[in-house]
Amino acid sequence: MVDVIEFDGVRKTYRVRGQEVLALEVERLTIERGEVFGIVGHSGAGKSTLLRLVNLLERPSQGRVVVEGEDVTRLAPAQLRAFRRRIGMIFQHFNLLSSKTVAENVAFPLKIASTESRAAIAARVEELLALVGLSEHAGKYPAQLSGGQKQRVGIARALACRPSILLSDEATSALDPQTTRSVLQLLSDINRRLGLTIVLVTHEMDAVRRVCDRVAVMDGGRVVETGPVSEVFLHPRHPTTREFVLESEHVDTQEFQESLQQAAGRVVRLTFKGAATYRPLLGEVVRRFGVDFSILAGRIDHIKDVPYGQLTLSLVGGDVEEALRALAEAGVDVEVLR
Repeated sequence: MVDVIEFDGVRKTYRVRGQEVLALEVERLTIERGEVFGIVGHSGAGKSTLLRLVNLLERPSQGRVVVEGEDVTRLAPAQLRAFRRRIGMIFQHFNLLSSKTVAENVAFPLKIASTESRAAIAARVEELLALVGLSEHAGKYPAQLSGGQKQRVGIARALACRPSILLSDEATSALDPQTTRSVLQLLSDINRRLGLTIVLVTHEMDAVRRVCDRVAVMDGGRVVETGPVSEVFLHPRHPTTREFVLESEHVDTQEFQESLQQAAGRVVRLTFKGAATYRPLLGEVVRRFGVDFSILAGRIDHIKDVPYGQLTLSLVGGDVEEALRALAEAGVDVEVLR
């Protein structure tokens, strides 16, 4: 894959009361062309600052931001304006013009760019409203729309100038769970149909799990973990990542640790992916080796389109070591917790 966005030795500082305060420090981070890349972190972690460096809404205090092979920090004002038209942006609170209709909001960036005729703009608006499922709402005003519909208008507007990169800054945070799922599905469909690179900032690990290919986890202005979503989600290494994963499963971290301490025998986490998720492997293996088990935690779900299952067990009796070896040979990821 080709890197389309690269952060190289980037630092962002702000002057507060006469002192320099470090807000962001990223030695190296790359985003590949055509992927959906998630940036997750708690409030104040620096994720929105990192996103806004891509289109220079924030300028780095140090380092390079390279987009499609070009160091954008060196662009002259006219070049920067042209560059920004290649990058669409979706905002958390929609940022729609209340006095303009849905169609007029979508057309607005095209009129600002002044590169197309009225007929071409009208055709493009019609095409985009069909893409986001809002053709029948073209003449309505933002106040007449639901939150999900407003965000769909925001997505259509972000796509108006045919960008190659789409930035999403907490685009689903103001939406209810059902609407969030529909908007995330729309972004996933847009990624597949148009081949756009999408960078998705969120504080919700569930959003990352549903649509992203890779993810960076941020804490204190730094990237503390990055990798394919399946690896980061199922095998988190950094405490911040583990906290996010447990939060997404509505698990109390302290209670979970206490349950692990009270469990007898060997404590393991088994991860089943793909077809193995639905095979009765655990039952077959424990019967063969005479092992008893207690389930401490478990879930079955999907990462994008791939099913997975994960069980945290305590194992006692029989030949536990041989049972774990048999599970590993059958393609199950075995992680010994204690």
